[in-house]
Amino acid sequence: MRPITLLLLVVCLALPCGAARAQDSDQPSGTIAVTDSAGQDAAIAGRIRDILAELDGYTDVSVSVSSGIVTLRGTTVDAATAARLNDLAARVEGVVAIENEVTETTDVVQRLNPAVDRFRARANATIAFLPLALVALVVFAVVVLIGIVFARLRAPWDRIAPNAFIADIYRQIVRLVFLVAGLVLALDIVGATALLSTILGAAGIVGLAIGFAVRDTVENFIASIMLSVRQPFRPNDTVEIEGDTGKVIRLTSRATILLSFDGNHIRIPNSTVFKARIVNYTRNAERRFDFALGVGPDTDLAAARDLAVRTLGDLPFVLATPAPNAWIETVGDSTITLEMTGWIDQTETDIVLARSEAIRLTMAAFTAKGVAMPEPTYRVIGVGAAESTDTPPAPAPPAAAPPRHVEASADKHLEAIMEQERADPARDDLLSPRAPEE
Repeated sequence: MRPITLLLLVVCLALPCGAARAQDSDQPSGTIAVTDSAGQDAAIAGRIRDILAELDGYTDVSVSVSSGIVTLRGTTVDAATAARLNDLAARVEGVVAIENEVTETTDVVQRLNPAVDRFRARANATIAFLPLALVALVVFAVVVLIGIVFARLRAPWDRIAPNAFIADIYRQIVRLVFLVAGLVLALDIVGATALLSTILGAAGIVGLAIGFAVRDTVENFIASIMLSVRQPFRPNDTVEIEGDTGKVIRLTSRATILLSFDGNHIRIPNSTVFKARIVNYTRNAERRFDFALGVGPDTDLAAARDLAVRTLGDLPFVLATPAPNAWIETVGDSTITLEMTGWIDQTETDIVLARSEAIRLTMAAFTAKGVAMPEPTYRVIGVGAAESTDTPPAPAPPAAAPPRHVEASADKHLEAIMEQERADPARDDLLSPRAPEE
């Protein structure tokens, strides 16, 4: 029984304190009249009762006035309603002081009735609002549907966009514009346009947070747009990007796909491609090949150089302009290195096979003219072994085969892979012949 007794004591102590606070606040101020009038007290009481009769929640409040002192007794639904009595009574002329002894009711039914009334009022307002909300929803759906149908049209977007990727971005922008327009119209119909600024502000904050979270993805997306608008390469171009060399298969919205000369796929993110150093070997039809050959120190270097230039110039696939050339590159311990260069037309000649054929015929020409191409020589001295001064005769050099015809598409298998990859209609390609070249 002790906990219950303690609880009742606390409740009893709290009630007077609440009453004191109600009495001390909002007391009338001003000059107190000297004379006392019973008629005036009755008038004050009647005026306060009339006011309370017009307000909800004060049916159980009684009013008595003596010498201008208003005493209020009874119960109200909550403490806020009881506190409002001080304001009302203080504004009546002639009130000297207010004794507010009104407390909160403990009747469950009276406490629940206001909540039930509020729920019933909100339900009625919702039912009355449904037709207007339905109209706003229909308008929103119609505007969004028009935007979707308009965005699906191919003719206008494919005509003004440089490629399919940009056309798809245009379509997404159109859908977003119609979505926002439908939302504005719907909110305007229901009279909640002020909510639009809150929605847009929240969307901006969320978009900023997402932007920081997917910064690399956004950077790659922007790089894809820039590469598709200003294309640094075309399909089948031979390029070198960040040390990877191969033929361009396609440009997607995320990566650039290369086919290496080993037949491997190389996928490079577009953000890397956009910032990388790109070497395009196919942009110019003329391309130079080079190779080096070593000759002996006792060789007539001028004659060897002229012989190399004539040999390269006689090859059918080597261009006359720019002319082939040769020069002394380095001088080693037992070898002098000559560097030879020649130019070909890539559209007609494969550079790898052309370089191979040029090396073969230049070596054959050197051998035929007696230009020595010595290998490194090592002297081995044996203990007690007699040194032989006899040198076996060198074998006669074989006759060189005539120059071979070198085609541009010598690697048929690689070309077949490229055609198969490019012919797949299920894979998008942002490379377009109509786009401007950098």
